[in-house]
Amino acid sequence: QVHVVESGGGSVQAGGSLRLSCTASGFTSSTYCVGWFRQAPGKEREDVAGISTGGDWVFYAQSVSGRFRISREKSNNTIYLQMDSLKPEDTAMYYCAAKNPPCGRRFQYDYWGQGTQVTVSS
Repeated sequence: QVHVVESGGGSVQAGGSLRLSCTASGFTSSTYCVGWFRQAPGKEREDVAGISTGGDWVFYAQSVSGRFRISREKSNNTIYLQMDSLKPEDTAMYYCAAKNPPCGRRFQYDYWGQGTQVTVSS
């Protein structure tokens, strides 16, 4: 049973930074796919960033490219989403999701966390 837990949300002023964390436990392989998604009230869910823990795939949405960075810390099996230069339009519930390979934007994720709120004030 795969279990996904995210944390690290909060409130910050525009221009500030936050770091989200995601752990996905229960995979039988050390290689799996992790994605960060967000959904603001009244808007569709948006895929923000994704990574293969095998290191052969990374994705960033154009809206966050250059400001957000996704990374994996092998020592504690945690995926981080470092969010810098935050804007009010980044305000949303952020979700971490995971799946077995193959990795890529066109594939659906099977396992989802409960979400963590990010609020950016102007």
